[in-house]
Amino acid sequence: METKKKALLIDITKCIGCRACEMKCKEVHGFPQEPSPQLNATAFTIIDERGDKFVRRMCQHCNDPACASVCPVAAIRKTAEGPVVYEGDKCIGCRYCMIACPNQVPKYQWSRLAPRVQKCDMCYERVRNGEQTNCAEACPTGATTFGDRDELLKEARRRLDADTNYVQHIYGSTEFGGTSVFFISDVPFEKLGFLIPKEQTPLPALSQAALGDVPTVAFVGGSLLAGLYWITQRRREVMLAEAKEKAESTKERS
Repeated sequence: METKKKALLIDITKCIGCRACEMKCKEVHGFPQEPSPQLNATAFTIIDERGDKFVRRMCQHCNDPACASVCPVAAIRKTAEGPVVYEGDKCIGCRYCMIACPNQVPKYQWSRLAPRVQKCDMCYERVRNGEQTNCAEACPTGATTFGDRDELLKEARRRLDADTNYVQHIYGSTEFGGTSVFFISDVPFEKLGFLIPKEQTPLPALSQAALGDVPTVAFVGGSLLAGLYWITQRRREVMLAEAKEKAESTKERS
């Protein structure tokens, strides 16, 4: 049976800026509870105040994500359920995903001994088990709704048809080739800080021509990255071992 893609619908007219979604996300990941002004390694979603409007910022889980297309080891992938997930055990730390994402979503743990890329995974384990995302569950006003992607598109269109105060466009329905996070608003999206792409084509498709011109570089680069992966993993193991040994030594002296 075909897996139905899931999505989030965020209605900016309903958001009251309570930050329940932001705090719930931090809670389930064990992050500090202080509000964050921008996305970072300990804030996968934030509330951005734009005048009297409150706008959620988060990974939009593109249908054809640029971050996944540039990852040389498939550490980032698009799942059949909709979320774009990151597998840290595969990551070599090249950070190409950070460069490729037009919304600058993936973040790096610069302060960690063994750093990894961090991003929203749309509560993938919950979604895979038939549950809704934590942020949707925490929202007290229905500003964030979780459900089947196709059904949420229909719901968004129904709201726009019923109320002409809405901007007559569902952001995420076409942007970047379509996403799994939709926004509707009564204020033009460009005034709320949304990126308005000139092309609706998925970003990986726009880079195919350039990538096709450098097959030799790609082949050599792949070999080098494979070597770098081994070196990176080995260095990570050595650093962790040294840190553990140092901690045990300090404990014995005390």
